[in-house]
Amino acid sequence: MNRMILGALAGLLLSTAAHAGTVSVAVAANFTKVAEELAPLFKAETGHDVSYSFGATGQLHTQISQGAPFEVFLAADDERPTRAVTEGFGVEGSVFTYAVGALALYSTSIDLSDGKAVLEAGAFEKIAIADPATAPYGQAATEAIAALGLTDAITPKLVTGENITQTLQFVESGNAELGFVAASQVAGKTGVWIVPAELFEPIRQDGVLLKTGEANPAATAYVDFLKSDAAIGVIEAAGYVVE
Repeated sequence: MNRMILGALAGLLLSTAAHAGTVSVAVAANFTKVAEELAPLFKAETGHDVSYSFGATGQLHTQISQGAPFEVFLAADDERPTRAVTEGFGVEGSVFTYAVGALALYSTSIDLSDGKAVLEAGAFEKIAIADPATAPYGQAATEAIAALGLTDAITPKLVTGENITQTLQFVESGNAELGFVAASQVAGKTGVWIVPAELFEPIRQDGVLLKTGEANPAATAYVDFLKSDAAIGVIEAAGYVVE
């Protein structure tokens, strides 16, 4: 009997392995650390693997429109996933909000206990933001600067990162004394000022199942996984809000 049970278990494991797949996910750079933390949880729960490509939302959307073989798109805005559907790349009805982000001002050398006062004083040479044309957190930063009436004063000092990851690198390397980044990137760090939400449009981060992944069980499983309590717990712990 024991041999029969062991044989059945072995057969089940082999069957599970045979049906395990891989999903290719395009992910907004601000979500890098969280996505990497979610990968082993997804593997443990479903048996599927996930392959990530990180970048600025606008750049990823362009790659998708040019035929990049991504199967799920996790953007840093709520515009491009919807556009992916209307353009014929996304699955109708699959758009969902997986996180709402917060904007932070960060520095390794400046006291930001009053970030607004620091910005108004302007006693710095360089301040980093992500490219507003492709990175929603960069757009949020320009909105915050404008809301504070500081566009003219700060624009000459801007250093623009290709994406939010590079923007953080500019600050940590000292190429800019401070910079606007995603709050999730600097959770637990000192030298952080959370930018008041009323200074910029909400950063609703939407995901969408792409048509290239519609027939891939690993892709549909990944979308379902992001809506699970386990995934939501990790996302919220990183400083995002899940509605």
